Amino acid sequence: MQLSLQIIIFTFLRIILNTIHRMVYPFLGVFARSLGVDINTLSLVVTSRSAIGILIPFISSMADQRGRRFGMLAGIATFVLGVGIVAVAPSLVTLSVALILALVGKYIFDTAMQAYLGDRVPYKKRGLALAVTETSWSLAFIAGIPLTGYLIHTYGWPTPYAFFGGLGLFMLGILWRIIPREDAHHTPAESPWAHFRQVITNIPALAGISIALWASAANELVNLVFGVWLEDSFGLRIAALGVVAAIIGVSELGGEGLVALFTDRLGKPRALALGLAGNAAAALALPFAGQTEWGAMLGLLFFYITFEFIMVSHVPLMTEVVPGARATVMSFNLAGHSLGRVLGALLAAFLYQSFGFGAVTVLAVMFNIFGLLALRRLGPGLH
Repeated sequence: MQLSLQIIIFTFLRIILNTIHRMVYPFLGVFARSLGVDINTLSLVVTSRSAIGILIPFISSMADQRGRRFGMLAGIATFVLGVGIVAVAPSLVTLSVALILALVGKYIFDTAMQAYLGDRVPYKKRGLALAVTETSWSLAFIAGIPLTGYLIHTYGWPTPYAFFGGLGLFMLGILWRIIPREDAHHTPAESPWAHFRQVITNIPALAGISIALWASAANELVNLVFGVWLEDSFGLRIAALGVVAAIIGVSELGGEGLVALFTDRLGKPRALALGLAGNAAAALALPFAGQTEWGAMLGLLFFYITFEFIMVSHVPLMTEVVPGARATVMSFNLAGHSLGRVLGALLAAFLYQSFGFGAVTVLAVMFNIFGLLALRRLGPGLH
């Protein structure tokens, strides 16, 4: 099958994975009320999900040992198992399990897929190829979250898990057929430990992973409380929050489009620096823009455009840091994202409830500055 068609299928699959991953944020208050718990309790569940992601290198690196096909299939199977649990027996406990398994499945699939494309697409063109798959992140907000809001409002909060679980099972069969069993582009490694050493002793790799940590921490601070902030400030409810999610999705799609147009031309490190600086400026402006409902929408739009520009510019750069251990590098990179989300989730609700939204955004600015400092440690030859 042509690589371009595979990329389209990968993108649709990732819309499913990302919708389940992202829907907890705009509907955090809805889930908490439905389960009879407070926001802090559910925030701890989200934090636990992110904490599990720190262990991803010990799982996702299987794509370097067992092959890209095995990694992608294992990821989707894990996702389907997780969402199936909460669909069958909805409760706080099964929701917690589902969030963890769905995230693990998403990370296993993402790592294997990024390594698969990294093996096949030249570095100079890789920003465009990976930007296409990353549109799944924004499309999850544009299409998946409003659909989720409708399903929750009409049929109850567990319904999206059954719906997207069924789609995931169908796509597992498609994936089984389209990915070749024999892979001439990759020779499986005998042991993961050699690849682990290659990554953890490589200064540019560690610097790149830390950028993932700081950028994700900044994003999670806003991600976790923006729905509550909009509810508290303007009284927005389920349907309106779904519309806000779609607006954010459009902004992210814009960020991915900018990556497709400019990142390969500018060079990945330069594009990444522009994204980090822009996201810091957006975070700083949010409390001031948020004096009105439309100002808040525009502020969030700019914040998510710049964050998406960071993330999508960062992925192709990381696929070339240690080419001989692509899946392992990408799994450590995802662990960096997870650790950043743990850090952001631990601080977000406390800062918001104790000091207000302004304190949340100030810390997001600081985290972006840390990312800019780490960017200086990347080596030459990655432009």
